[in-house]
Amino acid sequence: MMRRALALAEKGLLTATPNPRVGCVLTQGERIVGEGWHEKVGAPHAEANALAAAGAAARGATAYLNLEPCAHHGRTPPCADALIAAGVARVVAATRDPNPQAAGGGARLAAAGVRFEHGLLEDDARELNIGFVSRVTRGRPWVRMKIAATLDGRTALANGKSQWITGAEARKDGQRWRARACAVLTGIGTVKADDPRLTVREVQTPRQPLRIVVDSRLETPPGAKILQGGNTLIFFGDTRNKPPQGAEAIAMPNGQGKVDLAAMLRELARRGVNELHVEAGFKLNGSLAREGCVDEILVYLAPAFLGDTAQGMLDLAQVTSLDQRLRVTLRSVERVGEDLRIIARL
Repeated sequence: MMRRALALAEKGLLTATPNPRVGCVLTQGERIVGEGWHEKVGAPHAEANALAAAGAAARGATAYLNLEPCAHHGRTPPCADALIAAGVARVVAATRDPNPQAAGGGARLAAAGVRFEHGLLEDDARELNIGFVSRVTRGRPWVRMKIAATLDGRTALANGKSQWITGAEARKDGQRWRARACAVLTGIGTVKADDPRLTVREVQTPRQPLRIVVDSRLETPPGAKILQGGNTLIFFGDTRNKPPQGAEAIAMPNGQGKVDLAAMLRELARRGVNELHVEAGFKLNGSLAREGCVDEILVYLAPAFLGDTAQGMLDLAQVTSLDQRLRVTLRSVERVGEDLRIIARL
C-alpha cells in the first residue's frame, strides 16, 4: 500500500513544485477504497482527493501516505483535520513533514485518537522529495549537476563547443531530469558557446523550468535564445553593464565582483525552487563544487576521446595533492543507449 502511495506521489513529479510530491491510499483491510495525489499548488492535497474518492468508506480506514499529513492552514485546510473528520482510524506515513510550518499532523492525529505510525519506506519517500526536504531544512535547493563527457573526461572542445558529445538516448534521458527540476542553471560561457534555450524537449511536460544564467558581468547577448519567451533569471555581480531585456536580473556580488553562489541558492530557495538542475561549463561547474554548492552529479560518458586540449568536467585548479581530490559516492551506473550514466553524490 505504501508503494502504491509512492507511485501516486510520483504522478506529481513534474507539477507539484514547490509543494512536496504526495500520494495517499485509503484501505479497509487489504481493499483500497480511495486514493489520490497532489497535482499542483492550489489544488487539493492527496488526502483530500483520496477522501473524496472513498466517501463514507473512509470511516475506520487506514491511510497510507509518503508524507505526514499537514497541520497548518495554507492554500488548503489541514489534511490532519480532514482525516480526523472523515473518521479514519489509522494513518501510516513514510516520513515526518520536515517543514516546520506544516509539521505536527501526526501529533494532532494521535491527540484525536487516530493511530499514527511513520518510517515505512522512509528512504524511498525522502528520495522522491529530496529537493523539498533540502529547501525547507537547509534553505537551499537540491543541486544536481549534469555533465556529458567523453571517456577521458572532456566536455567540450577548446572553443567551448559541446553539441553533441553523447547520443540521442542519453540526451533524451537528460531531458527527463531537466523536466523534473524547478529551475535549470547555466553560465555565460555556455550561453556564448552554444546559445542554448534550456527548455525541456522530447519529453512531455506541463511546465517549463525557470531558466537561470550566472553572468557576472552581464554579457548575455540581447538575441540569446535563453531570453526568448521570458521565464529567465540572470544573477550578476558587476553592476557596470545594463541587464538585457527579456529576463529578470538580480545583483548578487561576492567580494571579487562575481556571483555569490551560496547566496544565489538561498534566493532560489526563497522563490520556492526545490531542485536545481545545472548544465554549465567546466569553470562554473568547478566554482559550484569548490564552494560546496553541489549535492549530486549526473554524468553521461560517451565512448569517445577528445584529448588534452579539450575542456574538462570541473575546474578544480587548486588541487595539488591526492588528499585534496573531490570525493563522491556512487549511487548507480547504468547504460543508456551507447553511453554510460553515472549518478554520484558529494
